[in-house]
Order: sequence, then structure tokens, then C-alpha cells
Amino acid sequence: MPARTYKVAVLGARGLVGQWFARMLSGHPWFKLTAVTSHEAVGAKYGKSVKWVIGGSVPAEFAELELVESDPKRIDADIVFSALPTEAARKLEPEFAREGFAVVSKAAAYRLDERVPLVVPEVNPDHLQLLEAQRGSWDGLLVADPNCTTTILALPLKPVADAYGVRRVVVTTLQAASGAGYPGVPSLDLIDNVIPYIAGEEEKVRDELLKIMGSLRGGRVEWAHFEVAATCTRVPVLDGHLESVYVETEKPVDPAEAVELMRRFRGRPQELKLPTAPEAPLVVLEGEDRPQPRLDRMAGSVPGMSVAVGRVRRGPSERSLMFVALGHNLVRGAAGSALLLAELLAAEGYV
Repeated sequence: MPARTYKVAVLGARGLVGQWFARMLSGHPWFKLTAVTSHEAVGAKYGKSVKWVIGGSVPAEFAELELVESDPKRIDADIVFSALPTEAARKLEPEFAREGFAVVSKAAAYRLDERVPLVVPEVNPDHLQLLEAQRGSWDGLLVADPNCTTTILALPLKPVADAYGVRRVVVTTLQAASGAGYPGVPSLDLIDNVIPYIAGEEEKVRDELLKIMGSLRGGRVEWAHFEVAATCTRVPVLDGHLESVYVETEKPVDPAEAVELMRRFRGRPQELKLPTAPEAPLVVLEGEDRPQPRLDRMAGSVPGMSVAVGRVRRGPSERSLMFVALGHNLVRGAAGSALLLAELLAAEGYV
């Protein structure tokens, strides 16, 4: 484990994901938050400039940090967490990487770039080997963390794919309002309603999942070849994305065995006992009406870092499986996942 403390910065610290970064970095044993940025309110104190909407209050240890511009010349840090909008990230993240920072990005800008690992730490940590290809371009590195919906799907799919193979995935998502950021979807559009479309989301789920589940060959990721069909909806739930999943497999599936595979599933973060790693990435629930966002979004020994799975059952053929997955979109799907990825980089010597 690291014998040093790493200085970290959060770009876009006033947004929902930035707030969760601050909350989860409070008291972190390896990382010390030393810089916060925003394109607005530069020079203001973080505690007074942020509209804190995630519960509790701004951690006292960060309240007096002064907001600075997202400029690598202005920031003293080893690791940079990017919660920037896509276009800003497209410009700024390579600048930070060139200047020697380890950039862990929550933005979509470089997720599908063939030079950039797109990593769910328990699912495809071997893809970090792609960082070798960045050495000629940047003094630092750039790693992408997936879309929240994709992460929540990839975790329970991994043990199924390893045991049975996958031919096709069909997923319908019921995504929380907080996934749209703050202030997000207007209340009169969402209350008493379901919006059956989220711009760009279905394509992200398909493409990111195929890259994550792909194989590393010759210094590149060969994307997985199964089919993915996604329908993404926005529902009037505060936090927690629920996903109804149908999987067609290469081999016959025993649902009871699949449940045990999910329960026993562990990855590299659990082997290394990383600070933000839950003891079990997947929590399988027995009740026929679980998981539910209000009851289960904070599942896991590290609250919110496990995906809750329920209603695991056979599909219409012996080569199919159905289940429901739920993850906290701002914890496991966003800040917590990126934090875990940074811990993995540190533990494996990339930083």
C-alpha cells in the first residue's frame, strides 16, 4: 500500500459529482484534497460558494479552500479528479496529463479513445496496461471512469459473462433525477411522470459496456462482440439507478448458481483492500420486491459502493438470465467509482 499521502484536486467541484468527491475525500487515508476548481466564483471560499444539496454540509476541512481556475499552472496536486462538462474536459484533461498529473475523469470526452483505459476496477483492471501507450504523449496519465449506468450494469454482468459467456444484453433503466445534475430536469417535467429518453445515454451504455468487457490484445482493447440494446428513462427518484436486465448466454444458466457467483464475486480492489472498496461489490437480495432505490441505494460495507441485485431468474430459455440491478448513481456510479480507480492506480504503482 502507498507509503505517502497524495495531493488531489477536483475540477468542477461545485456540481453534484464534485460535492460527492469532497464528501468521500473527507478523512481519506491516502488522499488529501488541496485544490478545488470552478469556472465560476474563482477566488471564493468553497464552503460559501457551493450550493450543497447532497445531505449534511460541506466538510469543515475543505470549507476554506479557495476556488481556482482549472489551470494546471495553478494547481498543486498529484491526482486530478475531473467532474467537468464534456467539452471543457476535452480541452483541459490532456493539458493536465501533459503537465504530469494523473487525471481520473468522470467526463465522457475520452472514454472511447483507444489510448485511454475505461475501467471499472473490479471488472477490467488489466486495461490499465493501456497507460504504457500514453507515455510518449504525456508526462502524466489519463484514465476514464464510465457512465454511471454502464458501471451499474457491468458489475453484475461480469461474473455472468465469465461463467456462461454473453450473446446479447437487453437493459431498461429507470434513472434518478440526480443523474441529470443540478438543477437537472424541471420538476413539472418529472413529477408524476417518466421521461422515456435521455440524450446520448443508450449509445453510451452500449459502447462503453463493449469496451469495458473487451479483451486487451496487442496494446489495444478489442471490444466485446455481443449485442447490447438499451432503453434509458428518467424517473422521479432522487438517487439510485434501477436497471432491468435480460442476458442471453452462450451456455445454459442455472439461476441459483448465478446468484452464488454474484455473491462470491470479488475483484482487484477487494484483493488489495483498497479504502473505498466494499467487501462485496454485489449484494444479492432475496425479497421478491427488491432492490428498491429508497431502501437499497446505499448498499455495501462502504455505503453506496455495492450494486444491489435482485429478482435473479431464468429467462425464456435455458440460455438466458434476468435480474434487476440498483446502484447509487453518484457514489458507485460517479465519485466513489473514480475514487476507487485512483486508489487502484496508487496501489499498483501507476501514480
